[in-house]
Amino acid sequence: MLINLFNTVRSSGVPCTLRELFDLLGALENRLAYANLDDFYHLSRAILVKDEKHYDKFDKAFEIYFKGIETLEDIFQALIPEDWLRKAFEKE
Repeated sequence: MLINLFNTVRSSGVPCTLRELFDLLGALENRLAYANLDDFYHLSRAILVKDEKHYDKFDKAFEIYFKGIETLEDIFQALIPEDWLRKAFEKE
């Protein structure tokens, strides 16, 4: 999931490296942001953006990536295909 966000941020002109992506992954593993999109936004911006002149670019990239997603349920619907859920349900 995060590699696509990382690529979106980079393609928007924010100069971030794999080191920042790994730092973000480490922060998420330590639950610095959990199940809250606003917390994740602030955490990812703090880690991926090193110069405030890139905040607008990051905001646009974040909006593009998470367009239409406002709750945790929306994230699951976007990430987990419905046919996969149906097959898993039928299997059980």
